[in-house]
Amino acid sequence: MKALLMAVGFLAILAGCAPVTRVTLLPQPNGRPSAVEVKTATATQRVATPYEVASVSRSGGIALEQSNAQEVQRRYSGLLAVQPPGDERFMLYFVVGGSMLTSESEATLSGILSQAVARPGGEILVIGHTDRVGTVSSNDALSRQRAYAIREMLIQRGFSPLRVRAIGRGEREPAVQTADEVDEPRNRRVEIVVR
Repeated sequence: MKALLMAVGFLAILAGCAPVTRVTLLPQPNGRPSAVEVKTATATQRVATPYEVASVSRSGGIALEQSNAQEVQRRYSGLLAVQPPGDERFMLYFVVGGSMLTSESEATLSGILSQAVARPGGEILVIGHTDRVGTVSSNDALSRQRAYAIREMLIQRGFSPLRVRAIGRGEREPAVQTADEVDEPRNRRVEIVVR
């Protein structure tokens, strides 16, 4: 009986040491860096390396350790199997100064819309961009105009307006860095993100 009580006591001590929560940072599919901050009432830790694990104890302490892809797959294979698919990103390009698609983008639009329709649920984000020709305020307006034009196309194809958001970034996030007033066709674009 004494040995059983000691074993129960030992298991209770071990249970007190076991983490209450684990946060494992997975790598981003696009390779971009990411991070998460784990906070408790008594501690804060930044998790910024792929497969880094923050283990939160019952007392609120946070311990960091490095894992790897194989260990995460072994430990969480069930969760990883039911992950929603990652974002899909599509680009459409525009002629100078307006919201008319280039002939190449017009030709690919139906295929892009078909792929987006095939993904159930989630949201669609349409992000408009411009080159650096013109003023910042006119490029802001033009990028929104482009994004809303594509949003309307998506809604006309049957997407719920509640699922489709459109925003403009103007000239702030160029695909190709240029000096001011440079006409760069790859910057005149709309990015469609299907989540």
